[in-house]
Amino acid sequence: MAMPQNSTGENGFCFAQTLNFSCPSPRPGEAGRTFDTREACDTPLSNGTASSAAPSPSGSCAEPLCSPSPGEEETQFGEGIKYVSAEGEELACGWGGFTPGCLQLFNTSKGVLFFLCVASFLQGMTVNGFINTVITSIERRFDLRSYQSGLIASSYDIAACICLTFVSYFGGNGHKPRWLGWGVLVMGLGSLLFALPHFTTGRYEARSAAEVGVCGGNQSLPCAQAASSLSGYRFVFMLGQFLHGMGATPLYTLGVTYLDENVKTNYSPVYIAVFYTAAILGPAAGYLVGGMFLNIYTEIGREIDIAPENTLWVGAWWIGFLGAGAASLLISIPILGYPQRLPGSQRYIVMRVSEAHQLKDGSHKKASDPDFGKTVKDLPRSVLLLLKNPTFIFLCLAGATEATLIAGMSTFGPKFLESQFSLSASEAATFFGYLVVPAGGGGTFLGGFLVNKFKLRCSGIIKLCLLCTVSSLLAIFIFFIHCPNMPMAGVTQMYEGSALPGGHLNLTAACNAECGCLQETYSPVCGSDDIMYYSPCHAGCKKVSENLRNGKKVYHECSCIEKTLLPGPGDAEAGKCTSSCVKRPLLLFFMFVVILFTFLSSIPALTATLRCVPDRQRSFALGIQWIVVRTLGGIPGPIAFGSMIDKSCLLWQDQCGEQGSCYVYQNSAMSRYTLVAGLVYKVLGTTFFIVACLLYKPPPAESAPGSSDASENGNGDLQEHKPSLPDEEHI
Repeated sequence: MAMPQNSTGENGFCFAQTLNFSCPSPRPGEAGRTFDTREACDTPLSNGTASSAAPSPSGSCAEPLCSPSPGEEETQFGEGIKYVSAEGEELACGWGGFTPGCLQLFNTSKGVLFFLCVASFLQGMTVNGFINTVITSIERRFDLRSYQSGLIASSYDIAACICLTFVSYFGGNGHKPRWLGWGVLVMGLGSLLFALPHFTTGRYEARSAAEVGVCGGNQSLPCAQAASSLSGYRFVFMLGQFLHGMGATPLYTLGVTYLDENVKTNYSPVYIAVFYTAAILGPAAGYLVGGMFLNIYTEIGREIDIAPENTLWVGAWWIGFLGAGAASLLISIPILGYPQRLPGSQRYIVMRVSEAHQLKDGSHKKASDPDFGKTVKDLPRSVLLLLKNPTFIFLCLAGATEATLIAGMSTFGPKFLESQFSLSASEAATFFGYLVVPAGGGGTFLGGFLVNKFKLRCSGIIKLCLLCTVSSLLAIFIFFIHCPNMPMAGVTQMYEGSALPGGHLNLTAACNAECGCLQETYSPVCGSDDIMYYSPCHAGCKKVSENLRNGKKVYHECSCIEKTLLPGPGDAEAGKCTSSCVKRPLLLFFMFVVILFTFLSSIPALTATLRCVPDRQRSFALGIQWIVVRTLGGIPGPIAFGSMIDKSCLLWQDQCGEQGSCYVYQNSAMSRYTLVAGLVYKVLGTTFFIVACLLYKPPPAESAPGSSDASENGNGDLQEHKPSLPDEEHI
């Protein structure tokens, strides 16, 4: 064997003679040797073969096992030694035989992190951003009710549940980057399919207030036109969401474990936190960009005389899905080119310490067998091992309760703000984006940072999750308060200003009895008396002009509106009245706190899940956890929230006797239902974290079989033990 040249490691040892240290992989039944990185610098690890002169099979991609790859400068190692897989495993980055040298710059953990972050950003922007932003517009465009739009949102989780077992079990033991790349590609196809209904339906004909006429104008609206079968397009949206769910399944199971396997244990929470922060910033960008697109009329290039504030307005909801779909197809190409494991990752596997929950019957040791989990026969045993792990089960249940709130609030959060603060759909989406960017993204990254900063072990991580859940539980009591509904004649109060008896609609009054107004035509206007009216016709307005300052239509000689100073009919402006709710800053602040602490516990909870199961079961454990989270949380969350929000509806769309989407919600009822749901799920989440903490049984002081003793405490993996010299018989 060729002699290493100048193999001086960080510890100052310089070997001047030919060295041949053999380090067989630890067998399942015996404790692995403690490997320090300094020793590893001069020792082939696992199946590695040391060579300084022979070229590596992986070409320009292969790196010395102990020399730092780009971006991993935390430790300086000796130069001149290359390690290649004894099985001839290809570690180069590329597609088949095409492995150009320029690509190998990205063949590092940070390169993988970048592309996975872009993929998770696109997934979050599409599924949790654009879709939640355009819910109101899709309901209006395709005549959907809230529970139907809730079904569209839940289709993503239904698909994920169906695919998770298969993907996490076989993908966990297979070529993870290929599973990830194909998943991102399928996700892109789902986005393109979601935008398809815009191109297959006829033009959207919004009947503006000018068209339907002011008082005494042409009010005809044939029922054949009003009633439509567009609600059938919800199945196309559900199929698009189904493809989104299939494609994103590998991303949050195999993507997380691929990162975890290819970085140092101490840095794993930070890498995963960055990955999930991108996934949180995605929805925030989706809310902001989607809100901008909603200010563009859906039929681009067509002149329309209604403003975005008008409730008949439908924005260009479909543009975001086309862009995200094309970007997903592009980003899948580099992900498909990554090798099964990154060069140099073997040293992290050797140094890993097990924190798996210890079962009384010792059956957790089965998972240490290198051949375990490679066939379908091991699937039932894998499931049984996880079901016998109480810490894992209760972490899954806690995740499900958090997911219910996140799914429900992300789907209907913009609608909540739209109703409480009397905003347009685009304004509400932008507002919600401003909340989610710092609270969700900051909370996610901060959670991973805290785990790394304080070097928390599994039990400490669960206690951190418990603290976050209790904090958000206290903050959720803010929903005791709400902003009052803007007064609306015939809906929240009588035309004379008195309360509406029994809460029944009464849109006809003496002032508009002669106008022949239709209830099918909802186009709210704000009177000079700060009362909203169902339409200019219902306000008794007879003339219309345009406000040159803001472009909004102004209606004059409105017989139902009294001038504040002079006697006679008043004026009205198109759109909702602006809410001057004094509780708005308080409500927004505590919503920020709830979102912050909810997301603050997400990465610690994920890290605790990875730590409390055996290494070989990590991908499968994440898959099972996502099934539980989606079945009990993600799927019922939007449907339950949608049904509750429907219960707080005051004014339904009426299409010739058919009930359409909701126009006006009762703010007090909406806040009350949100508070009840929040309290129930937060109390359950707190309980589950307490039980998980109490039942967790860490390994004894000696490391579990198949792992090194290197501790994560102190100043990292490398400083707990002094470098050990090799045994004499190996020199």
